[in-house]
Amino acid sequence: MRNGLLAAALAVLPVLPLHAQQTESNATPIGTADGKEAVIDVHSRRFAMPDLPPLTPPSAEKQARFFNIRPSIALLGDWTNFGQDAANVRQVGRLDDVFQVRSARLTLFGSLGHSYKVGFQVGGEYKGFDTDPERNWQLTDLSLTFPIGDRTRLTVGKTKETFSYEMVGDAANLPQSERVLNAFFVSRNMGLRMMHVFGATKRATLSYGVYNDSLDINSTTNRGWDVSARATGLVWDDPATKRYLHLGLAWRHVASDGQLRYRSRPETNVGANFVDTGTIAAEGAEHVGVEALLSLGAVSVLSEYVTARVDAPTRGNPHFNGWYITGSWVLTGEARPYDRNVGYARRVIPTGYWGAPELVARISRVDLDDGGVSGGHYFKTYAGLNWWATTRWKYGLGWGHTWLDSKGEQGQADAVLARIQWVY
Repeated sequence: MRNGLLAAALAVLPVLPLHAQQTESNATPIGTADGKEAVIDVHSRRFAMPDLPPLTPPSAEKQARFFNIRPSIALLGDWTNFGQDAANVRQVGRLDDVFQVRSARLTLFGSLGHSYKVGFQVGGEYKGFDTDPERNWQLTDLSLTFPIGDRTRLTVGKTKETFSYEMVGDAANLPQSERVLNAFFVSRNMGLRMMHVFGATKRATLSYGVYNDSLDINSTTNRGWDVSARATGLVWDDPATKRYLHLGLAWRHVASDGQLRYRSRPETNVGANFVDTGTIAAEGAEHVGVEALLSLGAVSVLSEYVTARVDAPTRGNPHFNGWYITGSWVLTGEARPYDRNVGYARRVIPTGYWGAPELVARISRVDLDDGGVSGGHYFKTYAGLNWWATTRWKYGLGWGHTWLDSKGEQGQADAVLARIQWVY
């Protein structure tokens, strides 16, 4: 049944309008020294892997219309294979090998208006493959964006909070297949978000917002108002060599309805939570994150550290933290283009007929042990290979080894993740 649904989705893709979306969603590559909007030229590129024809940018006549719309589709399929020692089985239970349609998402972008255009985003994701059939569909995005001058945007609706490099961008852009700091952020929330871009060449951003989960029709909680902020800057860049250094600082106030819970899987979307605090009586929490991305062209290093201080006097006001360091080397020389509009690097765009292979290495740690809370902590290593076959197709294979300290013993587990990704 699952394979049939995926095949049906792939079958209808070619009938969608091919002019709908640019390869890089409004990305401004680092090579654009003047900071003006630019789109990577893919119209003269051909690849060994079959794909839809190159997209044609919308004409001036179409851009001038009162109503514009373009679809975006993301299909991600995973196969995860686990290996565990006896201690890890006692800690988290037996983990079964599993195929998962990681994402089957349709998002509609567009704008309304003539001289003053209001942007909109509506996105839904099919979740029925591995969840309760009564919740087959989930509304992931529903927002309006109002431009305020040339460099400021106000977004209202269901959107991402402004916290953590891993979350503010798209998972499909990351070198690794899965996030590791998901104990410290939420995927989406309802609220207001402001975004500022500074400088003639867009070297810095500031985003902040307020959010309330009770406003979400899919939510079953009412924690109150979260507040978050993120500031980024290009402190050094050399457009000619595609080298740059990005730094960022983020803060998040986490609201509470009297209790909080932190839990995380080690870079997988299936299996058990390796670390889990359980329910903590808490009045809220303060999160702080720092991030850095150094690009030396084909070689890059991405790192992030997050700490959480939980207001839970009966549990000793625990402090939790997590971090990772990710190294990437694109063997054919391509560099990730940096999107100055959001302070984030986009996915690899291959230039050669055979695409772009990428080697990835990563170490990470999440610690949910402190005070009167014993949520466990783990350290993980990861090594992977990505093949960016075209501007849309990506194939990935990665192996991770986790050392988990929980329930009074240390267990070890391996996970091999194979991914097929197609993003339109």
